Amino acid sequence: MKLWQKGVDAHKKVDKFTVGDDRKYDLVLAQYDCEASIAHAMMLAKIGLISSQEAKKLTKALSEIQKKASVGKFTIEDEFEDMHSKIEYLLIENLGELGKKIHTARSRNDQVLVAMHLYLKHELVEIKDQVKDLFELLLSLAEKHKKKILPGYTHLQVAMPSSFGLWFSAYAESLVDDLYIWQSAYNIADQNPLGSAAGYGSAFPIDRHHTTESLGFKELKINSVAAQMSRGKLEKSTASAISSIGSTIAKLSMDICLYMGQDFNFISFPDNLTTGSSIMPHKKNPDLFELVRGKCNTLQGLPNQLALITTNLPSGYHRELQLAKGLIIDAINEIKSCLEILLFSLPNIKVKTNITDKKKYDYLFSVDTLNQEVLNGKPFRDAYRELGNAIEKNNFKPNRDIKHTHIGSIGYPGLDAIRAKMDNLPS
Repeated sequence: MKLWQKGVDAHKKVDKFTVGDDRKYDLVLAQYDCEASIAHAMMLAKIGLISSQEAKKLTKALSEIQKKASVGKFTIEDEFEDMHSKIEYLLIENLGELGKKIHTARSRNDQVLVAMHLYLKHELVEIKDQVKDLFELLLSLAEKHKKKILPGYTHLQVAMPSSFGLWFSAYAESLVDDLYIWQSAYNIADQNPLGSAAGYGSAFPIDRHHTTESLGFKELKINSVAAQMSRGKLEKSTASAISSIGSTIAKLSMDICLYMGQDFNFISFPDNLTTGSSIMPHKKNPDLFELVRGKCNTLQGLPNQLALITTNLPSGYHRELQLAKGLIIDAINEIKSCLEILLFSLPNIKVKTNITDKKKYDYLFSVDTLNQEVLNGKPFRDAYRELGNAIEKNNFKPNRDIKHTHIGSIGYPGLDAIRAKMDNLPS
């Protein structure tokens, strides 16, 4: 069954190529399609296109389908092109002629758009909750280990003293930046495109404000053409949020992989969170974090993939927009799995102490030693030159008694201020 079919079947090759994996991804969206259809039926009754009794029957039938879809018991067989055709078939099977009325005053175009908006709103909230959980975990680790000194690196060379407090809370604060981008994506998703039909509105006197309120959208996507133009932009904005979060946790995972190595040996994890080698019995590999790094690096390319699909498309609907559906659904599942594994593993991190007591970290304290000379009254340039000469002649004696007091430093990482930034984000 195809909603657009007028009596002539498409060739099987055409059908297979055009449908692609849509049925698989529509299983994810079906419950949201039902939710939107319920609101649409209620609106049709409000404006008198169907009776209130008919709306109740449609709502009941759609609610039953929605419940099955939400628990994975909804199926789309090969004879159906997509979720829309299967759901309409079930309505007609259950309600007869009444089932045929559900498509009044809408198109598959605004159907799939509103389902995607509802789905992304739901998933973006779940992602935000995971990010906030990771934020809290990182801040708690920062508080627990804030006094433990960690070598800081630039150009992968020993640079200046850092701390585990700074390291953990740096990633926590970076997640706040990611949620700024998340907010933009959510604002775009929180607009109702239903009623735009095929992109040019409808001759029926529909009430789009009614469906906007029924579906819990903050705003109405007013212009029907703009609503259809949001196809692709909606996915790209969500992809940008996913990419930003992915960038942060990929970098964190890279640090973890480095710091677990024997040449660094700053942190470790229990054996049951690492993997071994088939021939090297000593290996404890950070596979979890390598996979997070790789998956999230792949996700950072998602906005570009979507841009390439949609670049230079004129206004109106085009079939390649269908390709955005699978990309964004897969990406959401991927970022959620990466956040989940970090939330599972990071509470078990073991932080080493007295790392910087080793002689190889003497030069880590050169800047602090220099700064102390300046605080004692020596001009900076003179102190810098003298200390450089001492290092060259191997006469440098580090001052490990570091005293950093400004906010965002070793001595004052500003954890409460970082938490306040997260708390001040729009709810």
